[in-house]
Amino acid sequence: MTIVRSLAFALGLALAGPAAVFTPAFLSPAQAAPLRLQLTQGVIEPMPYALPTFIADGPAAQQVASSITQVVASDLSGTGLFRQIPASAFIAPVTSFDAPIRFADWKTINAQALITGAVSVQGDKVVVKFRLYDVFSGAPLGDGLQFAGPVAIWRRMAHKVADAVYSRITGESGYFDSRVAYISVSGPKGARVRRLAVMDYDGANPSYLTNGGSIVLAPHFSPDGKSIIYVSYESGFPHVYLMDVATRQQRRLDDQPGTMTFAPRFSPNGQTVIYSLEQAGNTDLFTMNLATGQSTRLTNDPSIDTAPSYSSDGSKIVFESDRSGQQQIYVMPASGGTATRISFGPGKYATPVWSPRGDLIAFTKQDQGRFYIGVMKPDGSDERLLTASFLDEGPTWAPNGRVIMFTREAPGEASLPQIYSVDISGRNLKEVSTQGGASDPSWGPLLP
Repeated sequence: MTIVRSLAFALGLALAGPAAVFTPAFLSPAQAAPLRLQLTQGVIEPMPYALPTFIADGPAAQQVASSITQVVASDLSGTGLFRQIPASAFIAPVTSFDAPIRFADWKTINAQALITGAVSVQGDKVVVKFRLYDVFSGAPLGDGLQFAGPVAIWRRMAHKVADAVYSRITGESGYFDSRVAYISVSGPKGARVRRLAVMDYDGANPSYLTNGGSIVLAPHFSPDGKSIIYVSYESGFPHVYLMDVATRQQRRLDDQPGTMTFAPRFSPNGQTVIYSLEQAGNTDLFTMNLATGQSTRLTNDPSIDTAPSYSSDGSKIVFESDRSGQQQIYVMPASGGTATRISFGPGKYATPVWSPRGDLIAFTKQDQGRFYIGVMKPDGSDERLLTASFLDEGPTWAPNGRVIMFTREAPGEASLPQIYSVDISGRNLKEVSTQGGASDPSWGPLLP
């Protein structure tokens, strides 16, 4: 990873109303090109940035301003790409959002980027505005941004600020204003309670969609984030269900008698679901058109074909199969046909997931008693293992394809699974804070 310096900041978004729809609201003229971190596979010293607590416009805004500042800092520093300079190092406080910036003060403490902001609260409405500066050029990085909306969704505003800063400095889209579907896990190992749940990407604001009366597994967000497809044992056997997140209405897919269905995923356009169907001891891949309910068989092989995932353009499918004698990864056209094996390293390969960027496939690997999360190119080349532990499994990609979440579990009867994240260089491994145990993460899209 190398640092490329340039100038400009030309994003604008505003939050309008309870529906949280963001539209542009600019605060200053744009400059030309941004302070830039060019993301490669190298390791760099994180970019130092200064983030004074956002100015509170009145007593009612003080707590919200402080909370928003903390979340922005957590988002940026949590990437491993940025290092926050402590307030104790500041030479002079920022007392006004519109006061001229004394860039010499920030150069002295070696800040490369400076973020300033202000927050006002009127009743149940809050307005958040901020600017980003390139300290060494002594200029604002383009247009500032302003968000307005209900106080209740102040965390979304903070994530939007962090996404904008991340995007302008790295040149890539952010991932903070997103949600993760997962399985909340509680209880002893022999009597685990599993509930379908969603949370913010950082573990905040968990919401439980099922009551734990049935085992649920393998949730996956639709491309628009409005639906979740998952596996439930409500009938006593695994079957695929579709749930509307807003209404929590659900329906079972594919009611063929004497079958079990599992490992579902959406196509990139959200109109089709691909899944595994087991019948008479054989497991193959099928697709279903959600509008018509029509199913199509893709594989017909005396093996277990499962864990399918579409390429970002929808033209291909990656999946796992034991047709070679043990679990390996295969790629085939989305319409079916000849499958090509792409995994050839030692051990077993499972749960392949195509990156939203289309450039990599993440997977679970088991070799010599250890589990790994790794990535490889779609042709199987350049395999890299990012993690290793007693049990790591089930990768899922951030919306920008730069970070992977997965499930990790330690040995022992009392241990509960937890969700971890790691970037695609294998750096910045960390646990995602959840209430109790958590598994099977599925990272949803950026929220609108």
